Amino acid sequence: MQAMRIVAAPAADDRAGFIEIAGVGKRYPVRGGAPVTALADIDLKIAEGEFVCVVGPSGCGKSTLLRILAGIVPSHEGTVSLDGRRITGPSRDVGVVFQQPHLLPWRTVMENVMLPVELQHRSGKEYRERAEHLIALVGLGEFASRYPGELSGGMQQRVGICRALVHDPKVLLMDEPFGALDAMTREFMSVELLRIWSSNRKTALFITHSIVEAVFLADRVVVMSPRPGRIEEIVGIDLPRPRTPEMMTSAAFGDYGGRIRSHFELKAGVDL
Repeated sequence: MQAMRIVAAPAADDRAGFIEIAGVGKRYPVRGGAPVTALADIDLKIAEGEFVCVVGPSGCGKSTLLRILAGIVPSHEGTVSLDGRRITGPSRDVGVVFQQPHLLPWRTVMENVMLPVELQHRSGKEYRERAEHLIALVGLGEFASRYPGELSGGMQQRVGICRALVHDPKVLLMDEPFGALDAMTREFMSVELLRIWSSNRKTALFITHSIVEAVFLADRVVVMSPRPGRIEEIVGIDLPRPRTPEMMTSAAFGDYGGRIRSHFELKAGVDL
């Protein structure tokens, strides 16, 4: 039997903590019952420019962790910091892409991308040039004046990624952004995302149910347990960049997938 070619992730203390999650826990109240613990004892350091994927079964707290990092919801225990500063609420340093792009149907592609700039009262000219660059980068230059209803699902999600990046955040958080797409479009969007990410190397955290997607995208994959969500293992992915779809058929890719998949055998809620 061929030996597994798995490279262990660096220990947390050996990794620069651009994002630091220390002892984080989160509970949700339940009417007439005891609170539900979504997350418990989460410790994780993410280096600047690193691409980290989080995979786990449904209900394990993956999206809750992302929302805590985005400053949308608070944790009940522990601390979260970005570049040495505590995260206590939404920040201009963080861009978020959700599963649905939630584009405003009465605004064009350009107007949707520029929305964060308007809300943050930033200089329109400077950021319009950046928006034009991003829209061209994702291959939608000729669609800048179109409306969301004229775009496919994959094209709409590319607009959502541009919108999250237009104000030049330090961190990009993505909560299953391709989960609603068909398999072929999803693979295409994964390749596109890495192409966009490679142009600026933003620190990225990507939530997914798909083990294949996680291995293809990540420098490290964080494997979470069923609720209450805890980190069961962090798997370092030692595959060369740029990543290509052909890598998915390699023995090394399969080994990484098998290592992660072993945590979820006979468990529902994960795309194996």
